[in-house]
Amino acid sequence: MPEARKNLATGMLLAVTGSIAFSGKAIIVKLAYRYGVDAVTLIMYRMLFAFPIFVLMAWWASRGKPALKRRDWLGVLGLGFSGYYLASYLDFAGLSYISASLERLILYVNPTLVLLLGLLLYRRAVQRMQALGMMISYAGVLLVFGHEVKLAGADVALGALLVFLSAVSYALYLIYSGELVQRIGSLRLVGLATSVACILCIAQFVVLRPWSAALVAPPVLWLSLLSATLCTALPVLLVMMAIERLGASAVAQAGMVGPMSTILMGVLILGEPFTVWVAAGTVLVISGIFVFSRSGR
Repeated sequence: MPEARKNLATGMLLAVTGSIAFSGKAIIVKLAYRYGVDAVTLIMYRMLFAFPIFVLMAWWASRGKPALKRRDWLGVLGLGFSGYYLASYLDFAGLSYISASLERLILYVNPTLVLLLGLLLYRRAVQRMQALGMMISYAGVLLVFGHEVKLAGADVALGALLVFLSAVSYALYLIYSGELVQRIGSLRLVGLATSVACILCIAQFVVLRPWSAALVAPPVLWLSLLSATLCTALPVLLVMMAIERLGASAVAQAGMVGPMSTILMGVLILGEPFTVWVAAGTVLVISGIFVFSRSGR
């Protein structure tokens, strides 16, 4: 019994730490934008620094396993494009227009997008409480969105759309990754798919930007290194270790600290305003996802 309690506490600590570390990504991106760098260059540096980590992860997970078949490689390429390259780029681009708080709230409704895509693609049924949870969470996002439009102007709509499309892209990854995960394993898939995304982000910079664009302020390099390690590779490992101890459902519940930690860091580090509208919207989003996830068990 004491061992079980210790395992539970360790798993919860890993899940919470991973959620907070991942939430810090938006803060780092907003800090880097203050040095005049654009999304294409910033994501290139993030993925450049993360590339060796993910290659090592893929190699480690592939030891002693059979070689991938052609259809598996096609799946890895497709999921790497959708789940890690496109989703990451759209997210970075959107953050140049909206606050870190709104970005995190939009991304937090990702489970509802998975359900809606499942309804469209596979005609999966939606339970009444799931629909109620979606309505509550979307009302929270719209509340914060409307408040931010009044403060920052029409560009907020573009930023919110980009981040929403990022969430849709990652939801597609989650829907189509299930079968491939069963065949090759989760850690191997993550390592390979993220390595594909790293190559795509670096290639995107080479095609779209002159080499002189790589000359950025030194803080951008340090922030990119921090994003690649503390907010990208580390959360992946922590969450996977937490899932082994707690299960996916409990880890998802622990992930509720993500939006709150992003908002807190946004206020303390970025000086973003914390108003009653942001507080109310956050409560609605978290409550809606809680209702949604509980009804879907």
